[in-house]
Amino acid sequence: MPTRTARTAWNGTLQEGSGQVELSSSKVGTFDVSFPKRTAEEAGGTTSPEELIAAAHSACFSMALSSEVAKAGGTPQAFEVSADVTLDAGSITRIHLTVRGEVEGLDAAGFEKAAQAAKAGCPVSKALAAVPEITLDAALES
Repeated sequence: MPTRTARTAWNGTLQEGSGQVELSSSKVGTFDVSFPKRTAEEAGGTTSPEELIAAAHSACFSMALSSEVAKAGGTPQAFEVSADVTLDAGSITRIHLTVRGEVEGLDAAGFEKAAQAAKAGCPVSKALAAVPEITLDAALES
């Protein structure tokens, strides 16, 4: 099984310092990180561990949902998935997944069941099991 790697170079104190996260395995980019911007409403051009977790969770969920839809007898056409990760008092307290999908061969109830199975089964969901609240809003697009 593959191992993926990211690297962070950090300089300075927590409040005044900053760093860069490099996606080493894929080499697709290096992104600035800063603790003050991590905890601010506006990211100001930097990313955060929470945003990277949201990216990982939305991508993993999309893949798992494609598999679950097929297992249920449907044909996935397109999914739009977002993950909102909430940092509160130094902990990730909530993740909310939203998916809108175009699927052939499943009704709304079948799609919801597949989405719930994907939420439970995706490896990133499993890795985030300590998060107190992971919610899902799944709907078919017409």
